[in-house]
Amino acid sequence: MVTTTAPVVPPAPHEPASFIDRKLNRSTRYRRTRIFGFSAILIVGVVYVLTKLGSDLSKAHPSTLFPYLLLGLALLIALGFEFVNGFHDTANAVASVIYTHSLDPHVAVLWSGLWNFVGVLTSSGAVAFAIVSLLPIELILKVSRGSGFSMVFALLVSAILWNLMTWARGLPASSSHTMIGSILGVGLANQWMHPGSLTSGIDWSQVTKIAKALFFSPLIGFTGAFLLLWIMKRVITDPELYEAPKGDDPPPFWIRCLLILTCTGVSFAHGSNDGQKGMGLIMLILVGTVPTAYALNHTVGPDQLFDFVAVSQQASTTLGHYIQPTATLPGPAGVNSNTTPTEPAAELQHFISTRKYSPDTTLALRDMVDTIRDEAQGAGSLGNVPTNEQANVRNQMYLVSESLMLITTPKVAAKDGLNLSAQDKPVLENYRGYLDRSTKFIPTWVKVAVALALGFGTMFGWKRIVVTVGEKIGAKRLTYAQGACSDLVSMCTIFGATQFGLPVSTTHVVSSGVAGAMTANGSGLQFATIRNIVMAWFLTLPAAALLAGGLFWAFNKLAS
Repeated sequence: MVTTTAPVVPPAPHEPASFIDRKLNRSTRYRRTRIFGFSAILIVGVVYVLTKLGSDLSKAHPSTLFPYLLLGLALLIALGFEFVNGFHDTANAVASVIYTHSLDPHVAVLWSGLWNFVGVLTSSGAVAFAIVSLLPIELILKVSRGSGFSMVFALLVSAILWNLMTWARGLPASSSHTMIGSILGVGLANQWMHPGSLTSGIDWSQVTKIAKALFFSPLIGFTGAFLLLWIMKRVITDPELYEAPKGDDPPPFWIRCLLILTCTGVSFAHGSNDGQKGMGLIMLILVGTVPTAYALNHTVGPDQLFDFVAVSQQASTTLGHYIQPTATLPGPAGVNSNTTPTEPAAELQHFISTRKYSPDTTLALRDMVDTIRDEAQGAGSLGNVPTNEQANVRNQMYLVSESLMLITTPKVAAKDGLNLSAQDKPVLENYRGYLDRSTKFIPTWVKVAVALALGFGTMFGWKRIVVTVGEKIGAKRLTYAQGACSDLVSMCTIFGATQFGLPVSTTHVVSSGVAGAMTANGSGLQFATIRNIVMAWFLTLPAAALLAGGLFWAFNKLAS
């Protein structure tokens, strides 16, 4: 019997699983450029951040090293959130330029990271403090105590955990939704832990406002991209624009410029909006650990003091127009509380938490305005406020600012019968602007640190989400026109939200824009991916809330 041996067939070379893998295998020369370029930026940025932080801390004189250790841990976790945000969200901006061969993947990622950096540096901080305003007022005022730190750590750790879990599945989940869900969890847990307190919940009116922005922005992205591509197909008839790229040839010059421009715009908009989400929490960390350096804006010096005193007097006089003769505040027995209130802070805190205005609110406001004016005038500048009083002065300014924001809001004013005249409202708004410049500020080094964390995250984890956006939303490959339309609409949507100080999800806006463009072009959708994205959209809020609430409870137990 003759036996034969089957010929040995050499194994087939491994074929990369996706378009991205093939592109990366063919492109290695830009990898060193990307690594070298970002490394240089990283080194310069870290040196700048450490220098500025060291200069600020040198003005603080804590009795132990514990505040420094706590600050280091908190900043590490906060920047870790921005790092995860970087590779989770920023990758959406580069999908179109990579899949249309407009830019090499390594160049696209470096370019996107650069414009994220610029977006963060030029951000106003409005979104950052909109996030902070969602938190329970008493936890903000007690940020230097155990419950305040428990809040910040619970928010950041839960957001990081959920973002990592969705990233591992390649799901474009929203860091904005995650953060809002975490805030809801902390607020509800705080209410559960203090069932008899009216000031243990969260600002539901602000939550509703932000929830509307998060809900409607993906609808705007889908509808806007659909309509823009529908119009484009009737105005520009070049069929090449509406077909998937063939080979590795770049698109026509004008469409390539448009794609690079929209990638730049989405990256910049992402930095200016999403980059702010951690900034407000970082400022709470700084205020809680080293209030002598960060509770008040020390750049507001003696030159601005004269104006502040004059504006304070105007505000006090204006509030006096609305004080009713029967207004009283709790005070010692036998004392006329209408002229010498002793608990204005408690009254304002109750007003902010419940939105229930009373005549006592105006009396408390005027008293607090006069107190702040006298403290600032006595010190000569905010930087000269005594060390042990800086956190208290900040809390007073924060309470007055939030209260003024409410009484100058038409809905609140109409509901409670406080009808400010056309002449008085601008006076109070102007005074509130002075207060916010003193407390709601973000040092440049914080912006640089956040920008570096976002960019660093983009360098390392961008591929998973890019593959989902570029290959798994539509049934066919992304075309030139689809990429341009989805990015253009996403850029405008995110910019618009940033102007109103509203956090939106870059992930959901871009994903819905791609889906809208795919639908308009008749490319079809991969409903398994759409289902997973929608599931992540619905699950993010409750999952993040449960995580944050549980962590807040656990951290409070450890701190007690």
